[in-house]
Amino acid sequence: MKGATRLPSPVDRLLALTGAQPRVAVAFSGGLDSTVLAHALVKGRRRLASLRLLHVDHGLQAASADWAKHCAKQARRWRLALVVQRASIPNRKGESPEAAARDARYSLFEQALEPGEVLVTAQHQDDQAETLLLQLFRGAGVAGLAAMPPIAPFARGRIARPLLGESRVDLERYAKRHRLEWIEDPSNLETRFARNFLRHEVLPVIRRKWPTVDASLARSARNMAEAQRLLSATARRDLALVMDGAGLNVAALRTLTAARRRNVLREFVAAARIAPPSSAQMMEIAGSLLAARADAQPEVRWPGCVMRRRGGRLELEVTSELPVEIQFENALKSWRWKTERQFVVNGAGDRLALLDDPSGPIDLERLPDVLHLRPRVGGEALRPDPRARTQSLKKLLQTARVSVDERARLPLLFAGEGPKGRLVAVGDRWIDASIAANVKSPRRARLRIRRS
Repeated sequence: MKGATRLPSPVDRLLALTGAQPRVAVAFSGGLDSTVLAHALVKGRRRLASLRLLHVDHGLQAASADWAKHCAKQARRWRLALVVQRASIPNRKGESPEAAARDARYSLFEQALEPGEVLVTAQHQDDQAETLLLQLFRGAGVAGLAAMPPIAPFARGRIARPLLGESRVDLERYAKRHRLEWIEDPSNLETRFARNFLRHEVLPVIRRKWPTVDASLARSARNMAEAQRLLSATARRDLALVMDGAGLNVAALRTLTAARRRNVLREFVAAARIAPPSSAQMMEIAGSLLAARADAQPEVRWPGCVMRRRGGRLELEVTSELPVEIQFENALKSWRWKTERQFVVNGAGDRLALLDDPSGPIDLERLPDVLHLRPRVGGEALRPDPRARTQSLKKLLQTARVSVDERARLPLLFAGEGPKGRLVAVGDRWIDASIAANVKSPRRARLRIRRS
């Protein structure tokens, strides 16, 4: 499109990225970028297995309901299915509103994406440059500086970004040429947000001196992505050499150079799908933790995790020390499931969904209209089967060997408020016999937790 109004086909790029005829869901905000992307995909829709739009209403702007209507109008014009999801944005201490909104948006996209489907987003070359700079300012390593990959695993499918080679100016030209209508979000002009400050205050100054800086930064991100692939390949080979059961062999780790040692430790932590330790903590793990006496049993902790030295092994444990936002600060909320089939159960964005299921264990006729979410305080009990005795929740958790960190995130649902309320469900693991379905139950359902 360079200097013209014709967009290189995102469908061509998608086919190159996926290697197949994909089923596509477009992250559609109604703004310029996603409108251009959706329009270009509509033009090539015959080459796609399917195409639909996903819109998230954050509720952060007074006009957000009107934006959803605009998206519905566009979907009708293009004869596309549209799914509108409404986000509940948690107020997390120390987190910016834009980051919270982004996390909530992608959490909903994860829930909406069908198995094997590709979520297509409209990030472009300017977005890539901003992402790289923000990561650089945060002191990110190679993985962070690789910024956004053109395609990656996501939820039950993949996420693809076919516009990373195009600039925002290119997209504006295309939109004007095709007389497209789009939404202008006023929050995009608020420079109190880091990305907006970079976009409106910093990059324009840099571009006056270096007009091709966006393309250069995007190229740097691609180089970093290639370097990260090499580091990951090296880490996987080293990990195979130092693994000792579920832990790591200290003597084998000591034979590696300091850089390779930290590299394999990062891979080991990443494989556990937990937040990484800080750079200082990683240096401590790779240094003093390995150098300690075999009988010293030192450890390094970070939120939700602990790395321990046990004789000649390093062991990683996920603990109950979850960040505050994971805990049930929404604990006393009520869930009216007849009008809202999904319910946010904690500040991490985990949701509990009630799904209609003709063979499900819950009898909807016996389920109270209002369920109450409360934290675990001790002494809770339920009868997990009509033929079973009432059992304490503590014993159920111990018998099922539920990990400490999972226990901290399990929502408890009660019938009735206050201390006299009856426990009727423990997440999607157990329900009380009082709401259990039988062969005569006309309407049945099941609960399912959807992690953020």
